[in-house]
Amino acid sequence: MLAWALFLIENILLTGLVLSAGHLFLKKRGHRETLQSNSREWLICGLTNGLNTVVTYTGYWLWQRHIIVIHMDVSWRVLTDLLLLFFAMDLLMYLFHWLIHHTTLYDIIHELHHQAIDPRPMDLFILHPLETLSFGALWLTLLVVYPFNVYAILIYLVVNLIFGLTGHLGIEPLPARLHTYPLIKYLGTSTFHHNHHKNRHYNFGFYTSLWDRLFGTYQH
Repeated sequence: MLAWALFLIENILLTGLVLSAGHLFLKKRGHRETLQSNSREWLICGLTNGLNTVVTYTGYWLWQRHIIVIHMDVSWRVLTDLLLLFFAMDLLMYLFHWLIHHTTLYDIIHELHHQAIDPRPMDLFILHPLETLSFGALWLTLLVVYPFNVYAILIYLVVNLIFGLTGHLGIEPLPARLHTYPLIKYLGTSTFHHNHHKNRHYNFGFYTSLWDRLFGTYQH
């Protein structure tokens, strides 16, 4: 029970951190109150936190039974495992995202998230329960099939939160001139994901636009 409680507190604190950071950033940009949400949205956000706790505990349970193996050393594997995690999850989430948009799964589990045409930080947590569990299953499957480095996992989780927040700011935090830089050009920026909310037939990637460019689903 202690592990359950700790993982729930962890998820709630991370959610609070994301919402607070998004609110402060948008407030500095002159936007109105962004933390005002109705009871239904807070209920879904709470449910998402609960299900993320289930995913976290499941990973912990699998690790205890050595089904998930995690390396604890500090070595070159931190970088290589981080890159592998980043691009592997980006590809898996692209494929899943594309799939639910092109099947009846869209109406069943994904339309809820797309009710936000102009997303805000809260919308990161407005997900159908099955969608939350599906993304969690992709994450756990990757950890089962490959023994990642613990520091790569921790860095990746921070990066994941940053991309999740920026993708749902509703505005682009990066100056326009930076979008032409070689690396940033291929990242899944706030504009990239905002365009997906405006036109759900394009931009299915999460961290990069690489797969959209490769498979012809990219829209600038």
